[in-house]
Amino acid sequence: MKKWFKAKQLIASVLALAMVLPLGACSNKASSGTSSTSENASGGGKIKIGVSIWSSTDVLGSQSKHMLDAAAKALGNVQLIYVDQGHVSEKVTASVETLCAAGCKGIIICNSADSEMASCINTCNENHVYLAQFYRMINKTKSPQIYQQAQKSKYFIGAVHEDEVVNGYNLVMLLAKKGRRHICLEGWTPGDATFLERWEGYKKGIADWNKAHPSDKITMTQPVYANTSSEEGANVTKSFMNSHPEMDSLIVAGGGGDPLVGSVGAIKNAGKTGKIGVVSTDFLSDLDKQLATGGMDGESGGHFCDPLYALMMVYNTIKGKYQVSVDPSSPSSFYEIKFPYLYVSSSQDYDSYKKYFLDSAPYTSKEIKDMTNDSFDQLSNKAAALSIKGVQSRHGNT
Repeated sequence: MKKWFKAKQLIASVLALAMVLPLGACSNKASSGTSSTSENASGGGKIKIGVSIWSSTDVLGSQSKHMLDAAAKALGNVQLIYVDQGHVSEKVTASVETLCAAGCKGIIICNSADSEMASCINTCNENHVYLAQFYRMINKTKSPQIYQQAQKSKYFIGAVHEDEVVNGYNLVMLLAKKGRRHICLEGWTPGDATFLERWEGYKKGIADWNKAHPSDKITMTQPVYANTSSEEGANVTKSFMNSHPEMDSLIVAGGGGDPLVGSVGAIKNAGKTGKIGVVSTDFLSDLDKQLATGGMDGESGGHFCDPLYALMMVYNTIKGKYQVSVDPSSPSSFYEIKFPYLYVSSSQDYDSYKKYFLDSAPYTSKEIKDMTNDSFDQLSNKAAALSIKGVQSRHGNT
């Protein structure tokens, strides 16, 4: 069977935007995927929806792009425009300006820090452009003013994100049950909202384990940050191995997959594959090999359909199916979808994931089209139900 997705596949071609913003476009590259750029045969224009993403070419970013391009093709009347912003704050905010200037009716965004959303929401309000987050959610407790700003916006639709505290907790427990006790922690960007929630989960997992096993405690270092590059991931891991000789495990918090590639490579070059257990979030393209050889103890991921649901929220709102409330006291003043992670800790786990998520798409074109008729609750329930067994059931055990 021809693979539906290849993690190392780069964008087949890039079309430059004809319109350039003096400030935004000079620091951002905007491109349209070839699977979603052609105009209708009748000459009618398509709905332009922007995608502001840290990278459309690393492991998770390219998976996300491939899923979004497949959705645009299935919908038939959508043109996607991508801006890679590297999770650099000024580029994140400028990317929204660029996409608004390009004529987008809606934007989905994976920002870095909550603070960036204040500017992004303002820009979309001013340009009457709908906005939704993917892989992210404004933290109500830590960023109350920005959360309230989102509630009052007529154009902020909501967010699709994972329960990162539970994710972090589960990964620590995976390490603990494999006998790992001295964890080093590699983050990607200080202050990133998603990292902070994962870190909270790591700490909660360690606290619960230590309470239950007072004579067999786990320790964890403070995070050292590797941004989103393989080289920096390798350097951070080398530093850990030099400064913490007791290290028997590494959590690579995320960053799209590239920091993990560098970290796993550094451990291998040091001859410590299997001796240092590694867990992370965002599946590697060779996760099956890493699990078989001991390069990885386990990983959470497979969540590249998260941006699909953000896209459908924006699309359905543009088409008039969903209404955005501006009542800050209303629990439905914007929409929220919690998307499930898949957890893989063996080659057998990965084989099932590969069959139903990579060798074929987890959603058919018809299933994507059917989402345009879903109420928000129906859409949310579909997201929550995504699993390997669920895809197997929908598509048949073939």
